[in-house]
Amino acid sequence: MASWDLTQANTLRLPCVAEQYAAPTTLAALQDVLHQARQQRRPMTLLGGGSNVLLPSQLSGVVIRPSLRQWWLERRGREVLAYVGAGVNWHALVMALAARGLWGCENLALIPGDCGAAPVQNIGAYGVELADVLAAVQVVELATGEVRWLDAEACQFGYRDSLFKRELAGKVVITQLVLRLSETPNPQLGYGDLAARVSAAPDPLEVARAVCAIRQQKLPDPAVLANAGSFFKNPLVSGDHAQRLLNDYPGMPHFPQPDGVKLAAGWLIDQCGLKGHRQGAFGVHQHQALVLVHFGGGNRAELLAFADVVADAVAERFGVRLEAEPRVIS
Repeated sequence: MASWDLTQANTLRLPCVAEQYAAPTTLAALQDVLHQARQQRRPMTLLGGGSNVLLPSQLSGVVIRPSLRQWWLERRGREVLAYVGAGVNWHALVMALAARGLWGCENLALIPGDCGAAPVQNIGAYGVELADVLAAVQVVELATGEVRWLDAEACQFGYRDSLFKRELAGKVVITQLVLRLSETPNPQLGYGDLAARVSAAPDPLEVARAVCAIRQQKLPDPAVLANAGSFFKNPLVSGDHAQRLLNDYPGMPHFPQPDGVKLAAGWLIDQCGLKGHRQGAFGVHQHQALVLVHFGGGNRAELLAFADVVADAVAERFGVRLEAEPRVIS
């Protein structure tokens, strides 16, 4: 273990220095790191690919990035189970599965980060969520080092939500995923113009590449311009609230849900005239209002203050309070 500059380890490039850092590559090594941290009574912070977190300037204790990068397939008839280590890059996995003709994850291409972080946020895109393909998650308890398995139902998945953001936050580290895939064609093409970008009978790789093309057109590359992808969740409002807004904005994108109506946060921000708006080191991306970008030289406090400016403008105009997607690490 050694102190570590984490500025390049988070896609928003927020400056952060960890007192200690460890990147165990096996389950046994991870358990050893946890054991040492418990013996020394040091706080433990879990970090994945850094694509959906807001880091402070300093982190005491031990920052642990699970780097288990092995994965393999187990075939059961036309169903295939993928066993995936937490340190595997998510996008690389999606493309590898799609290239093998396996259906299930192709709509989730080009989502940044490691596989171990995917269940925390229940990542989703283009009409598909991780919950649709996840069979089980292996976790290790921080307090004991005990290994256990949770099935998908036990993870209590919701929209950009899971048990790992609530009751199990800071209590377990995800070490492995089991994904349920299929060789039977099952393209999900109902989102946006995805269907128009593929052939009449696409394979998973064609769909994945189409998703990549769409995302690259709309979203800035974190390697070029620091960002955490979609910064705000799409808000859910009551049917009455949505209807009042539709009376004033007939063209407002809206998506009926069992418990209300989901609105497009990016559209709301854009209507406030904030696309391309900049305040110091941070700004709203000029092509996608849902993305906040870091031009360099800023810190988390300044980012959160800028996010409040955006959220306040939306609340004042639409009576809707936006909620940030990234996890704030203390």
